[in-house]
Amino acid sequence: MKRTLPIFGVLAVLLVAIAVVNPFFLEPAGFLGFAKRAAPLVILAAGQYFVIVSGEFDLSVGSLVTAEVVIAARLIDGDESATWPVIALLILLGLLVGLVNGAVTTLLKVPSFITTLGMMLILSGAVFLWTGGAPRGALSPGFREFGRGSLGPIPWSVLILLAVGVAAFALMRANFGKTLMATGDNERAAALSGVRVARARILAFMLSGLAAAVAGVLLGGFAGVSAQVGQGLEFQAITAVVLGGVVLGGGRGSVVAAMAGALTLEALFTLLNLYGISGALEFTVQGVIIIAAVAVGAVRLPFKLRAST
Repeated sequence: MKRTLPIFGVLAVLLVAIAVVNPFFLEPAGFLGFAKRAAPLVILAAGQYFVIVSGEFDLSVGSLVTAEVVIAARLIDGDESATWPVIALLILLGLLVGLVNGAVTTLLKVPSFITTLGMMLILSGAVFLWTGGAPRGALSPGFREFGRGSLGPIPWSVLILLAVGVAAFALMRANFGKTLMATGDNERAAALSGVRVARARILAFMLSGLAAAVAGVLLGGFAGVSAQVGQGLEFQAITAVVLGGVVLGGGRGSVVAAMAGALTLEALFTLLNLYGISGALEFTVQGVIIIAAVAVGAVRLPFKLRAST
């Protein structure tokens, strides 16, 4: 619990700083607009959390988001009647990519870093081959409604984000969450106690793929069709998770804190933009956060080992 508290304090400070620079942020429309922009990253962070807490990584989600948007535009091509069948296909694609990542990692014993890096390159190459670098087709108004429309004053993306948050929290409170934690904390001990480690990790990768599919639908609706729509999102999601206090290597961390980490990262980027600081600095910030998180974990581990002996 102590590990997760700081991120909420940092988030509060950043939100206050944004409000000082831009008073409109305090109005419901301003805050909901921020939540709408942050929703895809927060959902991706929730999916990435399941993988990281199980002791693995998923570097393929950014390319998967791009593939989802490009495929949707090509298949729908402005036809409203194709919206729901294509959305169902995108969900299945996300689950399938997660299944392949999980199966290769657990059954073939390929490190997840290599597996998902390979999947990232496969998806990026496939998108480029299919589009030639210039996506074709168009998303239907019904598809775009999820990313830019609203139910009354509340954007659909915010409602979907809340639903994902509740589902993620419920999963981690259930037996699945305990199994996932045990797998990431000590794989051998978990296996000896009867945990089906391979199944738990495969399901974690499938949840990450599902999150990428949902994020792709929202980003496609919000930003339109682009061959770079998901570029760098995998690193932003990992950064958000470690910023939320989740331990790289698995076994410890809160999904709520991971999602708060994504909101914090989005708030930081918003503040940098308000001050006119170059967007290129975002990569520097992400790098510093990841290195700092790993360093803090490495420093704290010897003290924990000493305390336990």
